[in-house]
Amino acid sequence: MEPLRGADPARIAGYRLLRRLGAGGMGVVYLARSSGGSLAALKVIRAAHSGDPGFRARFRREVETAGRVSSPWVVPLLAADPDAESPWLATAFVPGPSLAEAVEECGPLPYGSVRFLGARLAEALEAVHGAGLVHRDVKPGNVLLAVDGPRMIDFGIARMPEDTALTASGMVVGSPGFLSPEQAQGRGREIGPASDVFSLGCLLAYAVTGERPFGRGSAAEVLVRTVHDEPDLDGVPAELLPLLRDCLSKDSGSRPTVAEIRRTLDEAEPHGRDGEGWLPESLTRLIARGSTAVLSLPAVDATEVSGATTAGALPGDETVPVPEEAPKGSTRRRFLVLGSAAGVLAAGGTAVWWTADRSGRASTQGTRTRPRLPQLVVALHADLSGNHRTVGRAQENGVRLAVEHLNSRADRGFELALQVHDDTGSTTRAERVARQLAADDRVRAVIGPTTDACAKAALDRYQQALLPMVSVSVGLDNVSAFTYRVYAATRPTDGTLAAPLVAHLVRTARARRTVLVDDTAEGDFSWEICTRVSEAMRSGQHTTTRRTLAAKDDAADDFRALAETLTDSGADAVVFAGGYARAAKLARELRSAGYSGTRLATQRALDPGFLTSAGDAAEGWVFSTAFLDPTRVAAAKPFVTAYRKRFNGADPPWYSAEAYDATLFVARAMTTLGASRSERGAIVDRLRDTDYRGITKRLHYTASNTRYNVDGLYLFQASGGRFRWLGQYENATA
Repeated sequence: MEPLRGADPARIAGYRLLRRLGAGGMGVVYLARSSGGSLAALKVIRAAHSGDPGFRARFRREVETAGRVSSPWVVPLLAADPDAESPWLATAFVPGPSLAEAVEECGPLPYGSVRFLGARLAEALEAVHGAGLVHRDVKPGNVLLAVDGPRMIDFGIARMPEDTALTASGMVVGSPGFLSPEQAQGRGREIGPASDVFSLGCLLAYAVTGERPFGRGSAAEVLVRTVHDEPDLDGVPAELLPLLRDCLSKDSGSRPTVAEIRRTLDEAEPHGRDGEGWLPESLTRLIARGSTAVLSLPAVDATEVSGATTAGALPGDETVPVPEEAPKGSTRRRFLVLGSAAGVLAAGGTAVWWTADRSGRASTQGTRTRPRLPQLVVALHADLSGNHRTVGRAQENGVRLAVEHLNSRADRGFELALQVHDDTGSTTRAERVARQLAADDRVRAVIGPTTDACAKAALDRYQQALLPMVSVSVGLDNVSAFTYRVYAATRPTDGTLAAPLVAHLVRTARARRTVLVDDTAEGDFSWEICTRVSEAMRSGQHTTTRRTLAAKDDAADDFRALAETLTDSGADAVVFAGGYARAAKLARELRSAGYSGTRLATQRALDPGFLTSAGDAAEGWVFSTAFLDPTRVAAAKPFVTAYRKRFNGADPPWYSAEAYDATLFVARAMTTLGASRSERGAIVDRLRDTDYRGITKRLHYTASNTRYNVDGLYLFQASGGRFRWLGQYENATA
């Protein structure tokens, strides 16, 4: 629980708000007390969404759906108002952890607990299916543990099987790792009660072993394994194995019904928990601590707190100041201290401050109250809901971790607050976001935008306001840091992606005859990559031939002809500079033509869709990128650990670690200036004097290198149905 914040209301309808329980992109969940004295979890939708008629309709359907399900093992809906200015709903409050939190805190559950858990959740799903619904998101985070049994929550994406709202072909909805194969493949109309059975099997395997049956990794990797691989059930007690194997059948028709699961588990050998509490003592104590914390809540002032948003705020905007003190008992969620790669001195800074642990907190607490620190605001400008939302959300998570890391330090000189702005990948929207941020004097620096096009649309606004724009995934080739002083790009330009390709061709593949495929669908990017590779390979030992691929939707014959030409010409390497969908077409045609030479592409083709579409033909393709895999980098190990704790065990996705570094790079500049001197223009100048060695790369400015990078180029390879990071390209091709 967290204290209420300045923009939180004191009351909603007949409920008095006591604490924050959580927040996300859609809204905030509060602990509230009804006029009769009972506790409730009250979910309030953000004003940014309340003006959207479509969203209101979906929320109204969520309310109606939750109200249709009646079971002692489903958290009941108490009240709701989907037509309020800020729509809300209230459910009974369960003072216990989620199953995900319980396993993270106390480890896997014993067999007896899992048997009881499975039987009661099957009973809950009987009620769900009996109401003509499919839950669609059965996962550990949606199961709360109480002393008398589990409770299922969250009917936000529950639907009738025939509902077309979530049955569009190809749409994947739910949580990877706990999805059925039909969900993972977006086979919407096949998603019925049997899909919930598969998810329940995944959940029970996780509860009893602490591991997901289809492993961890990126969403794409997990989805591919869910569809094609058998589950890893090592560690599952023998008594549960037959049932879980049946639940996890790829064939939905072969899975048991939830009624059969309930009977099987209720009739199973009890193994000693019957007659006792259903949970182990460690979890019972955890629930007791939560209940005690609720009972000991202090009185709440009667003064109403304004819930108005910032003047001129755009839909989707959010200001998120991080609390000064972490909640008590949150030791397992403390965030990382920079590892050995951090700590290079910047002008006026000290490595001791930046890399020391937080042991100083204990020595100061209890002796005096720390005065309120000045607040400095940074903004994330990203695509969080458009075509590049995967990258944008990865950056958001990395930025949040960095902000929380900084604010967890006892020796910080200021509190860092975060605003989050979604431009949806629209250049028009990006310019509007930039205009708003430029006019907001509180904002000292911007992290983003996500795409080259949105960066171009926003850059003039930021330059006019002298507002630092620190980009993470932008690769603009023709933007000078001399012309745009505010522009600090923390990744190499698009054109430099040719360097890893050349290194691999020369050092690893030892190619003699290379064909460069200029995909006109990618515009100048493809032309630039092909030109740079051609110029670098110009020698007597290497020959390059250029082929142009027309930018048209139906080009199957062109791909087939190109593949046959490559094979017949005796080329021992091909470089494709297009996107993932067209790269997959070429990969399939090359395999059909019997081509076995080296196949290279850039990060524009490095997408899970390439693996899915190309299938076996993806094997062996090599990609140049400007991002790394943090799970394979020793300096990023604390970051990976913190990310997994913060985001439900998920591995950090591409660009999350780079966004973490970019944020701390800005924070370092602010720290060396001091809070009172951290104005926009001063930060712009100080960034050029800051030498920051982070967990992904060194960020610094030199006269010959007007961008903040020197070595952030890498290679990946498609191998075994996944993308495997080979390392920094010079090391990977040595």
